[in-house]
Amino acid sequence: MNAMRNPLLLSLIFAALVSTAASETSIIGNKDGKDIVTVRVGEASQSKQSLPIFPGISTKTAGAKGLSLLKVVIPPGGKAQAHTHKGHESAIYLLQGRVETRYGENLEKSVVNVAGDFIFIPPDVLHQPVNLSDSEAAIAIVARNDGDEQEHVILHPTKK
Repeated sequence: MNAMRNPLLLSLIFAALVSTAASETSIIGNKDGKDIVTVRVGEASQSKQSLPIFPGISTKTAGAKGLSLLKVVIPPGGKAQAHTHKGHESAIYLLQGRVETRYGENLEKSVVNVAGDFIFIPPDVLHQPVNLSDSEAAIAIVARNDGDEQEHVILHPTKK
């Protein structure tokens, strides 16, 4: 049977090509500081903190020098490894879920945030976000004044 004459086979081939392309990150524009750059993120990568992240804007993807913007997902019942961002501020917008962030020298403090909250974490503050749901992922948009944000993550062992 000739594949070109079989519309079903052609449709399946096209769908496979499109789904493969959609899972890859693509960058539109030049990272030369003169173009607007669009980043279309495909699949998640793993952060140092052990969470799935979708790196959007960074030095690597867009040529940003002093900021990063990404989406982070905390799986149901999941948590990040306790960490700090050396010398950098973090601003977070919680899109979905309910997250307890433990923080302080020994993670002795905590705050619970819900979808719609804006969160600020000062530089060098030890913290550990924990998804409080066992059935729903927590999703957040994270901005940091660091174009290479994963390079300045410092993991800390915890007793909790």
